[in-house]
Amino acid sequence: MIELDLALLARRLGERGVIVAPDVLQMALPAAWAHYDERVHAGLGHPWRELMTVLLTGAGVEDARDHAEWLWTEQPTCNLWRSPIDDMVELAQELAAGGATLAVLSNSEGRLAELLAEVGADRPFRAIIDSGRVGFEKPDPRIFAHTLATLGALGAGHAPGSPPPIHIGDSWAADVVGARGVGWRAIWFGRNATPIDDPDIAIAHDAAGVRAAIARWSEP
Repeated sequence: MIELDLALLARRLGERGVIVAPDVLQMALPAAWAHYDERVHAGLGHPWRELMTVLLTGAGVEDARDHAEWLWTEQPTCNLWRSPIDDMVELAQELAAGGATLAVLSNSEGRLAELLAEVGADRPFRAIIDSGRVGFEKPDPRIFAHTLATLGALGAGHAPGSPPPIHIGDSWAADVVGARGVGWRAIWFGRNATPIDDPDIAIAHDAAGVRAAIARWSEP
């Protein structure tokens, strides 16, 4: 729904005298996400600082760890993940209008609901589950169970015998492994998603790919 705003990141670094172009950050981003996935898969939680440190190092920023620490302290008041993915927001609105029950399930810092409202991306969702508030994070099975329990309390739970829930996310370790570990289907989203030999895992590089996967799983 939202992604890292690299232009904002570049501006924030500029406040500390660091000049780096957003396109240079973009080139360093795949390696940073790969490192993040490795750390999540190793059971090290939500390694935000490591992701940012590897990203800044890959972009040629000196003293990357110090800058990452500063950015982390600023995150509650200036969340860097605030760039809406417009076609995904539109798809969420389309699915909600068609009767689908949608929730956000995210490893975040505790203010995700406020952020989504601020950027205008919250309306299609019945619940927003933020690891920073519930105290556990993907791929921990508890956060998936908590999501279903929350939806059930809102009268929109997952009925026994119905198709499994679908989780969409860009992290292999947190999103795909986490979802499959509790029996959900998963859509691995983003430019780095690669084909997987599992009928309950789809890949999608954009909203059209997500729509196609959902439609395929919805066929009788």
